[in-house]
Amino acid sequence: MQKLTDAEEEILESLWIEIKENKKIPDLKIIKDEPALQGLISKNFLKLDSKDLLTSTGLKEAELCVRRHRLSERLLADLFALKDPLLHEAGCKFEHGLHHGLEDSVCTLLGHPKKCPHGLAIPAGECCRRFEKTPQRLIVSLKELDPGDIGKISYVNTHDSQILNRLISMGILPGSQIKLLHRFPSYVFEISNSSFAIDSDLAENIHVLLLNKKAPADKKHK
Repeated sequence: MQKLTDAEEEILESLWIEIKENKKIPDLKIIKDEPALQGLISKNFLKLDSKDLLTSTGLKEAELCVRRHRLSERLLADLFALKDPLLHEAGCKFEHGLHHGLEDSVCTLLGHPKKCPHGLAIPAGECCRRFEKTPQRLIVSLKELDPGDIGKISYVNTHDSQILNRLISMGILPGSQIKLLHRFPSYVFEISNSSFAIDSDLAENIHVLLLNKKAPADKKHK
């Protein structure tokens, strides 16, 4: 993947929004950063003689830029309770530091959100498509596991920053392996060789991909 400058990413974002969301042919005259414009042309992301302006490669990359930006805003709003007018500026800076591939980790952590804090659609990523195709019973809440069951954390279904911070402090992150130990009087689980106890409401927010279902004869705890 060719590395883009911050200015090039900003141009791609604005072009994608105009073409795909506003359904307009963008006017390149408003783009003042000539070096960034020429950089996109040399990388085959942009063609001035094309009706759509963006090449197929450029369109795909532009969508990723929009996705990273809106996921960054979603993360900052949900996890750190950041609000406008700082949200957009901070989202821009965070977005440019988000390397390719990491946006899927952020998306999974947030539970595959559909919209950014401003109500704009977040383009779906491969992680969203995999999640939608996964048979429903393979992904269950921690509350549905039985003692001895082992799973891999898929996502946390909450936008409450306090809950997210608490769960992250326990090591509840997408991809981490988790084992349920007890269900009563609270949900006790093991992760990274440490044990934690949470209530039913929190357990319901944690969704895992079931890896190992303990045999029914071995289940002694309810």
